[in-house]
Amino acid sequence: MRDDPSVVALVVRARGGDRDAWDEIVERYASLVWSICKAFRLSRADADDVGQSVWLSLVEQLPRLREPAALPGWLATATRRECLRCAQAAERQQRLRLQVDADVLVDVRAPAPDQGLIDAERNAALAAGFRQLDGRCQELLSMLMCQPPVPYTDISAKLSMPVGAIGPTRARCLEKLRRTPAVAALIRSERDDQGRG
Repeated sequence: MRDDPSVVALVVRARGGDRDAWDEIVERYASLVWSICKAFRLSRADADDVGQSVWLSLVEQLPRLREPAALPGWLATATRRECLRCAQAAERQQRLRLQVDADVLVDVRAPAPDQGLIDAERNAALAAGFRQLDGRCQELLSMLMCQPPVPYTDISAKLSMPVGAIGPTRARCLEKLRRTPAVAALIRSERDDQGRG
């Protein structure tokens, strides 16, 4: 291949400005350039960019090519270098994209930074409202909120209340709790926040 006189003749003619010789070089070796790009698994757009860079580099280097018969080897080496450059640039872009994604990624499961404060305010309002309820409502709601839950039959016996009255009484107690000043203010505040969100 290095002694191929037709390659030497093409290079000599192309150096002299022969457009047909240049076209023949491109036609003869385009598949070589393309096959190397394909081996690097470049996208079509990247392979086109590599090809343009290689041919532009050949235009610049052709007058300085010491061994015209070595043109195929020169093209293969130039193409591999350009493919490596392109692949490394794509890898850098991917790493940068991943870094940016990691920097802006928000864990939707993580509580909001002020969630602890919001929870504390809610708990304080509920405790203040709970203290304003009568003893019977406090006792009923406390038993219903126990973990594990207290069976309705036990609540009925302790509060001297029919099992069928527990649900309606609970609803009335919760309504009283909602109307206490602290809890009513909390509910208004949360509605206002939802309206702004």
